[in-house]
Amino acid sequence: MKIHEYQAKELLRHYNVPTLRGEVVDNSTDAGRITYENFEALGITTIVLKAQIHAGGRGKGTVINAETGKPVELFGKEVRGVTIIREGNISDKVYQLSNAILGNKLVTIQTGEAGSIVKKMLIEEGVGIEKEFYAGITLDRQTGRNVVMVSTEGGVEIEKVAEETPEKILKETIDPAIGFQAYQARTLAFGLGLSGVAYNSFVSFITKLIYAYEDLDCSLVEINPLVLTTDSKMLALDCKMTFDENALYRHPELALLRDIDEEDPLEVEASKYNLNYIKLDGNVGCMVNGAGLAMATMDLIQLSGGKPANFLDVGGGANPERIANAFRIMMSDPNVEAVLINIFGGIVRCDKVAEGIITALQTIEVNLPVIIRLDGTNAEEAAVMLKNSTMKFKVAMNFEEAAKLVNEVFQNK
Repeated sequence: MKIHEYQAKELLRHYNVPTLRGEVVDNSTDAGRITYENFEALGITTIVLKAQIHAGGRGKGTVINAETGKPVELFGKEVRGVTIIREGNISDKVYQLSNAILGNKLVTIQTGEAGSIVKKMLIEEGVGIEKEFYAGITLDRQTGRNVVMVSTEGGVEIEKVAEETPEKILKETIDPAIGFQAYQARTLAFGLGLSGVAYNSFVSFITKLIYAYEDLDCSLVEINPLVLTTDSKMLALDCKMTFDENALYRHPELALLRDIDEEDPLEVEASKYNLNYIKLDGNVGCMVNGAGLAMATMDLIQLSGGKPANFLDVGGGANPERIANAFRIMMSDPNVEAVLINIFGGIVRCDKVAEGIITALQTIEVNLPVIIRLDGTNAEEAAVMLKNSTMKFKVAMNFEEAAKLVNEVFQNK
């Protein structure tokens, strides 16, 4: 589960991780008033205005008018998702910018052309920056351990750094038996070329950040940029935080931070039925039981000339209602041109899957090719049910035949 930057920073402050003072607003009137009362009136002359969406690249992102589809312009230039205001009537400029951004779409490299509607803005005080760094913590799935990564290339997409200059990423793996050690913090600080006050500030910062990551059961914490201020202090200028959804039962308060408006509507709908659904950008909807079979099925679709439109694992305890809901959600994707159902009956019985499919198609109009491969427990009974249903399924007897039928769909287009 992802959360907004302002929410992540509020959590970090509970662990004494240094961040800038900021205020969150959802309308331009409050934006102007709060800027004046909490910043301008106190002599703060630099303000940073940040659109709050679940995507990176906001500083380079373009604000698009939600009605006209055209870029929004203000002060003689296109409005971006992150703006620094240093001159003139700061509170008035914040008001105008907030009015131009709130309710419109922000299109970044991560949102794609669809963009994301901006509903909240973060107003932060400016700070003098000496240098920008990167810091991140996540699970290394190869070792099964958390890994801390830092780099001198702050403010740059870490994927780009990893691809072009991987030697600039320093890593320390955390042994779960003993936890993050002081010598590891020192090693990272030296690797970044820090000394003196800056060195001590970093050691304190990274130690507190790791504690927050572990205590909150995060799957990712990313500070980009992590800045060294002109007075040699380290602080989180930005923060991306993602939680391990399997651990949210330990943190019911974190579930309240979920913003479903920032999630794909089909994924939100699937979560209501505890379905493992992830929307992709392909054209073949696939419904499978078991993550391993799902991955193999997605490969099969790709090799057969199509592209998977989703990852959908109905699980081992699927029942007709669950199958019907899964099918309905999968078919709601307008990009789907064909459907492949690939079920191995182990715990789940194939006849129950067939019953769910037939039930779903009685309430959903389907004008697309539907290819079904069922094998395992009660597969023969399922085949009879599908045949007697009078619905136009293409039934595959094995994996190879399923691939052939998918291939035929796209050859005939």
